[in-house]
Amino acid sequence: MIKRTLCFSNPAYLSLKNGQLVVKLPEVEKNDTLPEQFKRDTVRTIPIEDIGVVVLDDSRITITHGAMECLLENNCAIVTCNASHLPVGLMLPLEGNTVQNERFRSQIDASLPLCKQLWQQTAQCKIRNQAAVLAMVLGESQRNMLKWADEVRSGDADNLEGRAAAYYWKNVFPSLPKFVRGREEAPPNNLLNYGYAILRAVVARALVSSGLLPTLGIHHHNRYNAYCLADDVMEPYRPYVDKMVIEIMESGVPYDELTMTLKQKLLLVPVREVLLNGSRSPLMVAASHTAASLVKCFAGESRKILYPEM
Repeated sequence: MIKRTLCFSNPAYLSLKNGQLVVKLPEVEKNDTLPEQFKRDTVRTIPIEDIGVVVLDDSRITITHGAMECLLENNCAIVTCNASHLPVGLMLPLEGNTVQNERFRSQIDASLPLCKQLWQQTAQCKIRNQAAVLAMVLGESQRNMLKWADEVRSGDADNLEGRAAAYYWKNVFPSLPKFVRGREEAPPNNLLNYGYAILRAVVARALVSSGLLPTLGIHHHNRYNAYCLADDVMEPYRPYVDKMVIEIMESGVPYDELTMTLKQKLLLVPVREVLLNGSRSPLMVAASHTAASLVKCFAGESRKILYPEM
């Protein structure tokens, strides 16, 4: 079943009752000019088991310990945002799988050659998906990108992923010839940042649900990064977010500021349709399949990680 993504961008009181997330709006309840029936109607209840990601985007939101505990027990990812409405925190369950210890050990014991081969596959798929996005934008096949993808060696010793990224960002937004990709750079970086944060939460949740340690990456090894594996595995998925951003820009909607309307569009990342292993499915479901295939690689049952293709 596809899990729901909930975003709270106004003051709210979130609590738990009978396995349901109860959502109350304090500003409505305190307004004496509103009818009592209207106030009661604004109280929402949502089954916890239906929720996959919760985004908290207002400093005046209150969430009870019971609600957080139940959300995490049901493998829900909780994302918190700062005053600029950009995600800054991610909370995940510590125990997401019944055989977690066994899978931790196989992940930790993974050989360097295996990790290099997995990163080779990851980089190749990312470059091919970027090439697909460029082909859509520019109207012609990107033979150089596809050639780079084919030439990626174990561990990407030649850094072809970096070379492809430089070419990609130089050409992916033709209407913005001076575009520079960076968290603090000009729009549409704001859209990319938000979309990637949602994607990261989805991928991290899938990894934890599969019993993997999201901190221990196959390529990323930043000592200050608690989600190195999530950052590795999400790479081939990034072009799907890029495509969503391109669609927003082409629709003519202003994107200088990250409005609620834009957030709602980007919160659809988990249900974006992708093609994985010949079958179409929502991105959130595909991420679970990718994580499951990675488990098999660490366990020595397979040498191929499954990624979506555009």
